[in-house]
Amino acid sequence: MASQALIVIDVQNDYFAGGRYPLHQPEVTLAQTLSLMAQAKEKGIPIIHVQHLVSPSLGKGLFFYDDSPGAAIHPEILAAAPDAPIVIKRHADCFERTDLDAQLNALGVERIVLAGMMTHNCVAHTALSPAAARYQPTVVEPACCTVDAIGHALAVDSMQVRGIAMRGVSTAFDAQ
Repeated sequence: MASQALIVIDVQNDYFAGGRYPLHQPEVTLAQTLSLMAQAKEKGIPIIHVQHLVSPSLGKGLFFYDDSPGAAIHPEILAAAPDAPIVIKRHADCFERTDLDAQLNALGVERIVLAGMMTHNCVAHTALSPAAARYQPTVVEPACCTVDAIGHALAVDSMQVRGIAMRGVSTAFDAQ
């Protein structure tokens, strides 16, 4: 049974240079996330990938279309945890209409550590989700990014005001 799990949210090709919606400094976030994943593996903490997909037939969104190269999880993330389960989502909240909660329950997880993209959207929606509350969510701020630095800072502040813990990469898995 694992008391913690690392949830890596939407580190997908469309958010990088050449993608349909490049973010602010995604390579920095990628490096921080890879470091975080290495720590999780070293400590025996399970990793769960989350992948956002959009059906082109819905006419919603501009990126992450089903089966597009941009929707794929970044290859370095997959290489760092090739056996980690992948939760497919179609909403900002990683818990909404997915099996994430069931996977966490099966692992005996009591605390989730969140990293990924975009800070103001899927990371914040997941951290603030009613379903996440029982898992004492922690966001690893340096392992997240969004469209610009100001949006990132505002999202971090908004989550902190609502009681979400923020950690650095080196302290992400420390006891609260």
